[in-house]
Amino acid sequence: MHQSMKKVLIVTYYFPPSGGPGVQRVLKFVKYLPESGWQPVVLTVQDGDYPARDESLLAEIPKHAIVYRTKIFEPYRLYRRLTGKAPNAPVDVENIPQGGGGKSLAEGIAEFIRSTFFIPDARLGWYPYAISEGLEIIRRERIDAIYSSSPPYTTALIARKLARTAKLPWIAGFRDPWTGFLSTPQRWFFPAAIDRYLEASVFRDAKLVEAAWRGILKDILKKIPDLDRQKLIYLPNGFDGEDYPNVSPRTDGIFTITYTGSMYGKRNPRTFLRAVEELVREKRVERENIRLKFIGRFGAEVNEMLRSSSLGDRIEIISYLPHSRSVEELLLADALLLIVDEANGSEEIVPGKVFEYLGAGRPIIALAPEGAIADLMRETKAGIVAPNRDIAAIQSAFVECYENFVYHSTKIQPDRDAILRYDRREITRNLAVLLDSIIPQH
Repeated sequence: MHQSMKKVLIVTYYFPPSGGPGVQRVLKFVKYLPESGWQPVVLTVQDGDYPARDESLLAEIPKHAIVYRTKIFEPYRLYRRLTGKAPNAPVDVENIPQGGGGKSLAEGIAEFIRSTFFIPDARLGWYPYAISEGLEIIRRERIDAIYSSSPPYTTALIARKLARTAKLPWIAGFRDPWTGFLSTPQRWFFPAAIDRYLEASVFRDAKLVEAAWRGILKDILKKIPDLDRQKLIYLPNGFDGEDYPNVSPRTDGIFTITYTGSMYGKRNPRTFLRAVEELVREKRVERENIRLKFIGRFGAEVNEMLRSSSLGDRIEIISYLPHSRSVEELLLADALLLIVDEANGSEEIVPGKVFEYLGAGRPIIALAPEGAIADLMRETKAGIVAPNRDIAAIQSAFVECYENFVYHSTKIQPDRDAILRYDRREITRNLAVLLDSIIPQH
């Protein structure tokens, strides 16, 4: 190894074989940090209870990465037993609070336990193992700085303890806001106060706080107005140019629009399906000429929406695909569908998947409120934004992409230079600059 290579300990729960978009951010940091003089040392879990597993990602862990995996106590296994769910049922898609809906007594009790005792989250059982192993790693590997990736927010608490004990500088990274976010359990007064206290202590103690979308930083300042703004850094998600294979274009002449990712609760295709059903009924698009592909993990009500649609035979549902295959599907599409949750604060949300869509260079139909996604679409000229409830706007976006395809028009021309700013390599270089800035200069 290069003599002057500095070492950063990356504390992350989501790491291969975990699947899902959250993994990509850390995986690409690990891949590209050495180009900027930082050797990544990863502290993660041995056998995580991941919402999605993707064994194929294990092959993407770079050879230069030093990875330590520790034990973890996973209470979700207990939760499944208590609520009579299958031992391998994913807990996120069906378990994010959706308001209303009947809960069984066991689910009610489990929800109470989760919101009262699992603070900041159900990965708390990793804390003792990660601390003892982490201190040992810091000594053995001669670590210079620490970086944590949240959620789960337990990783930030682990990093804070390690940084304090070993007297090391630490950057706390966030892919989502902490308290008061869509996926946060509804806590009663006392546990909610503890959660907020832990959150504030992390924001105050970390040398820098970096966030994957600007709304997270706004949220932090709303919660802690006197926090030093200089320590809040926006490091967007991105795409890895090396992830896109050469794919022979399809020749079947069918306009194919593809969605990849998860959908449940407030993130659903209801209005999109209605818009396209109407277009087909009114013969504004040829039924036989379209194909809608939905690839990923969907809640029961979303599966029902897709199954009961009058577009039945034009819809393909494919459950979770390995990351490389899912990228291939983006390249095989003629347009990509993006759906942002209909919820308070959703105008700030920028899902990591958007950047993967950008990298594919296909026109994007984004069902999103005016806000961060709309700004990104305008900046990159990558697609059309329609409000989620506006059927006419969705139809006009669909027709524009459809005609783009049928008449080989080039009305939608993405701005490649604007898109390249979101290359993972570029973003990792910015993280390395931040790491350089927090370590004592010899």
